[in-house]
Amino acid sequence: MTVRKTDAEPVPEGRAGGPSVGVEAGPSVQRPPAEVRYAQELAALRSGDRDPRPPGWELSLRAARRFVIGDTDAGISRKFVGNPSLVDRALVTLATSRGLMLVGEPGTAKSLLSELIAAAVSGDSTLTVQGGAATTEDQIKYGWNYALLVAEGPSTRSLVPAPMLRGMAEGRLVRFEEITRCPLEVQDSLLSLLSERVVAIPELTGPDGMVFARQGFNVIATANTRDRGVNEMSAALKRRFNFETVFPIPDLDTELALVEAEVSTLLQRSGVEPPPDRDVLEVLVGTFRELRAGGGPDGSGAGPDRPSAVMSTAEAVSVAHAVGVRGWFLRGEPGSAADVVACLAGTAAKDSPEDLARLRRYLEQQVPRRRGPQWQALYDARHLLAD
Repeated sequence: MTVRKTDAEPVPEGRAGGPSVGVEAGPSVQRPPAEVRYAQELAALRSGDRDPRPPGWELSLRAARRFVIGDTDAGISRKFVGNPSLVDRALVTLATSRGLMLVGEPGTAKSLLSELIAAAVSGDSTLTVQGGAATTEDQIKYGWNYALLVAEGPSTRSLVPAPMLRGMAEGRLVRFEEITRCPLEVQDSLLSLLSERVVAIPELTGPDGMVFARQGFNVIATANTRDRGVNEMSAALKRRFNFETVFPIPDLDTELALVEAEVSTLLQRSGVEPPPDRDVLEVLVGTFRELRAGGGPDGSGAGPDRPSAVMSTAEAVSVAHAVGVRGWFLRGEPGSAADVVACLAGTAAKDSPEDLARLRRYLEQQVPRRRGPQWQALYDARHLLAD
């Protein structure tokens, strides 16, 4: 990368893959980036894309939309289960000069959506800042190779570009995860980047001291509603983003299909031979949905019996993965409803000791109302719940 370029010329065509092009989607890589996992789909979309593209984009808006929400006729898999209009609004926002802020409950696939959009738009989803209490401005903009800095002084050789500087210099989308976990002064370092579209490097002189954003640069940030109030964004920073809320999956069948697909992939990567038992998955997903709603099939019991922990789809996938691993490596069979009970405590009781009591009451009072052998097995295994 040449960070000293300060012009705003369009990014050249044919840059697909970006820095992650050398990552192989083989068994040794636990989770390749989206542009590697779906390289064939992206290549097919690029080759057949005849629609107008925003400057610096690798795909048109319509092709990027098809990549994210799927196109069965074209052999493009569905990757994000959500409202297609949300994807449309997100893409339109990124084609403007405003950043995109995805907010919602934890586990609603905000990070996945940002990754998919970045892969479609820029061919690279790896320019990512992970927000947290220890995130510094250097991790966002740039730092220095101190050995070279001492030996040669400030120069482009000693400059170490961070994701934001690279995204601006290369004309790519930058993902900022959990932005509200960052201190306010770190958040506000984005103000000039998003308004002026330039990074000033005062240690360098001449044209190297200013890096202007090239066409295609923008920012996708995510924030959990549970973190609201931790480091609330300033009004000035909020004005530089369009906010979109990502909601949980509304219906059981869609959530069950998603969990089954994700867990099947994870189990294969973990060396588990049998696929997950769909009846067991139905019980697990149903349990999560009822706890999320307040502890009963009809949502009754909302309030005191609703766990404070986040019973999200992502957590359901994690528990289902653990159930399959437990059943296969301990007994040589797919996981059972008893394994669901054994694996639930770590998810449903991570935030508050009271959540374990709520989960126990759910198993004892609500589960007997459900019909089916797996629900009965879940009830019979309630004694396996850790104390």
